[in-house]
Amino acid sequence: MKHVKIDIIKQTEVVSLYTIIFDNEETTEFEKFITKFKNNATLKHDYQLILLALEKIIERGALERNFRPEGKIKDSVVALPINKSKLRLYCLRLTDKILILGNGGEKATKTYEESDELTGYVIDLQKFDTLLKSYIRKGEIEIKETQLVGIENKTFKL
Repeated sequence: MKHVKIDIIKQTEVVSLYTIIFDNEETTEFEKFITKFKNNATLKHDYQLILLALEKIIERGALERNFRPEGKIKDSVVALPINKSKLRLYCLRLTDKILILGNGGEKATKTYEESDELTGYVIDLQKFDTLLKSYIRKGEIEIKETQLVGIENKTFKL
């Protein structure tokens, strides 16, 4: 069983970007993604497309049109970028004002399900999404505008 916490990356009046970090790890999932691809010459263009998309999200919000739907209909898993790219960053889009960034990788197959690495990232986010929504339903975590209230010091068991 994995244990996960939510970490804030950036908060503005328009949007809050969060990420997750697994217990016993010092690096968040989004930091792992950045580290993995920031110096990758082959995927530099694709990586920059994702960073550009994140800049737009910080300016305008996590609007649905900025994402590629992934996962299942019942979950909040989406991917960046929406245009053709070999690179995917998987996220949970909770609202137009709250986005949780996960990890991602090179998409060398037709679907993420054909890649063990990408499937792992999506499944972790799906499990986390289910847990987070149950805490929200119970009132233990609240969505207030751009904030997830009640996540401080909370550990989720995936």
